[in-house]
Amino acid sequence: MSRISFQRIATAALFCLFASLPAFSDSQVRIVRLSYVDGTVQIDRNSGQGYEKAFVNLPIAQDSKLRVTDSSRAEVEFEDGSTIRMAPKTTIWFTQLSLRDSGAKVSALEVKQGTIYVDFAGAKNEELTLQFGQEKVMLAHSTHLRIGVGDADAAVSVFKGDIQIEGQSGTVEVKKNQTANFDFLADDRYTLAKNIEQEPYDAWDKQQAEYHLRNSSNSYSSYSPYAYGVSDLGYYGNFFNAPGYGMMWQPYFAGAGWDPFMDGMWAFSPGWGFGWVSAYPSGWTPYHYGTWVFLPGHGWAWQPGGVWTTWYAQPRVLNPPSSFAVPHAPTTGTNTVIINRGPASITQSGKLVVRNNSAGLGIPRGGINNLAKVSQQVQDRGTVTERVHSAPVAQPTSSASAEVSRGPSSRGSASTGRGTGAPAPSRAATTSAPRSSSTPGTPHR
Repeated sequence: MSRISFQRIATAALFCLFASLPAFSDSQVRIVRLSYVDGTVQIDRNSGQGYEKAFVNLPIAQDSKLRVTDSSRAEVEFEDGSTIRMAPKTTIWFTQLSLRDSGAKVSALEVKQGTIYVDFAGAKNEELTLQFGQEKVMLAHSTHLRIGVGDADAAVSVFKGDIQIEGQSGTVEVKKNQTANFDFLADDRYTLAKNIEQEPYDAWDKQQAEYHLRNSSNSYSSYSPYAYGVSDLGYYGNFFNAPGYGMMWQPYFAGAGWDPFMDGMWAFSPGWGFGWVSAYPSGWTPYHYGTWVFLPGHGWAWQPGGVWTTWYAQPRVLNPPSSFAVPHAPTTGTNTVIINRGPASITQSGKLVVRNNSAGLGIPRGGINNLAKVSQQVQDRGTVTERVHSAPVAQPTSSASAEVSRGPSSRGSASTGRGTGAPAPSRAATTSAPRSSSTPGTPHR
């Protein structure tokens, strides 16, 4: 390695260190990532401003509330890659996002209304508690489940693993392919069904789970201390070996005229000030860790390393061209400042027009099978028109399932035994979900 290259890397490492120093004094506080936004998603950050528009890659802190509208969807990603996916008409409250002295990450959220899908990785020192009504679920190992909450009832279905639900009158054990239904109007009495009825967004949840599995790498620790954001790195770009620098990552559709701060926003957080939030779907890990480096002949690429920026990220750049101005946060005000200097891929006549220098902006997650191939075509032609795979929503197949599709609850044929308990940035009000009309099982008393 040349002396000049070594000096560049050393300078970048020092820059990363000093840019991240505030995070050390706040190690007991964590953020998670708003990793997917489809439609209108709103966040209440407990700042006294009420609900505001939420954007992909926005950091979410403790005491924040997130809600999606009638036709919208969202996903939240945790450090270990665990996800919470939100179907339409859903509101959740992050009651705890903290770090124990032992290093264990403690997460807790309450489902206020609607349907969520929980894909919990079950990594060591990760704790996740889910609350709905008077019931709590504490997850300790790998689990995949669905929770639907209406005004009068709730249902918990387990796709993988097994769980225990602690209620005001006892414990309910729910195993794989079972559903526990709770009646809020009858002292939270429950029925246990030995099946799971399909709901409209099950197919979407499965598609997103497969996306993460397909695009994440088991070796993420070699270039990132955390797993969140890794699958988007794998889908929207690729790593290459840059002489003198080592392994670097670059997004697809990033031509000579692109820079990492063409699209995004300066978002204000009470107590922390402004931080950069990237609009690119891959814009989490490369903007909280490592350094953006300009490589002559290659353009901008991301180099892993340094210290993770726990809170709102600040730009970290090395060797910028003379024409590049390092972005600076606003010095006054609290309003979000949107930056929109680059092109985005757009949908026309049902097809996606992919543009050079869009760096993935406008391309739906998993919507194109081979982005590397399309990226090469875009470099040659400037734009390419592609068909995209839309996020699926299952259609009801019977009158009974049609009723289920309108609400969060899933009532199957219950067991008959009796128990003793009663247990660019992506370019709002929740409504009550009715109770399912499926035949209820025998209630436990």
